[in-house]
Amino acid sequence: MKVTTQKFSDVPEQSRPRERLTEYGAKALANHELLAILLRTGTREMNVLQLSMKVLSEFDNLFMLRHVTVEELVSIEGIGNAKAIEMIAAIEFGNRVARASQIKEGTVTSSSFVGTLLQEELGGLQQEHVMALYLNTKNEIIKKEIVFKGSLNSSVAHPREIYRGAVKYAAARIIIAHNHPSGNPEPSEADLSFTKRMTKAGEMIGIDLLDHIIIGENSYVSLKEQGII
Repeated sequence: MKVTTQKFSDVPEQSRPRERLTEYGAKALANHELLAILLRTGTREMNVLQLSMKVLSEFDNLFMLRHVTVEELVSIEGIGNAKAIEMIAAIEFGNRVARASQIKEGTVTSSSFVGTLLQEELGGLQQEHVMALYLNTKNEIIKKEIVFKGSLNSSVAHPREIYRGAVKYAAARIIIAHNHPSGNPEPSEADLSFTKRMTKAGEMIGIDLLDHIIIGENSYVSLKEQGII
């Protein structure tokens, strides 16, 4: 395959793979652009984009690369041993990610399940911690994380921060929980206001807020059980 030489420095910055990935995300890149990022550099005769297109032209489709060998890759002009090894490592890592199962942290069956689960984690803390539990369609917990620390009447406590995680983890629904350092789990006006904002935000983007659990020293309150959600 004859390739017309072009210096990579001649490629406009906004058209370079790394810059495009940063700006638009990996899904926006063509196959040869993703491969160019892995290869990093080209040769005297080809820039890295041209080299990546040459490599891909040696195979009928991407599936053929699943079982490619070092020997096959180094036989391609411009691919040395180091680049071949890096490519195979990246392919194998991608295969392992594709085969990986999502780790679950239990299945939510009731508000008492969540209250008991979080009592040890949040009860007794001297500062408010707001936790989000992200659930799939089977109510399995696919991610549990502290989303911020501080009072719910703070400007930091914004629904978009929590729902951003829900979108990231492809959650079908969420549960939020936070502790009251005073030990009294009864909801404050700020708690109720924040819950309403969360419910409205969830309705807008199609991700249900199942419950808001408030953890006290030795007890909890479920706003769902209280009929607020």
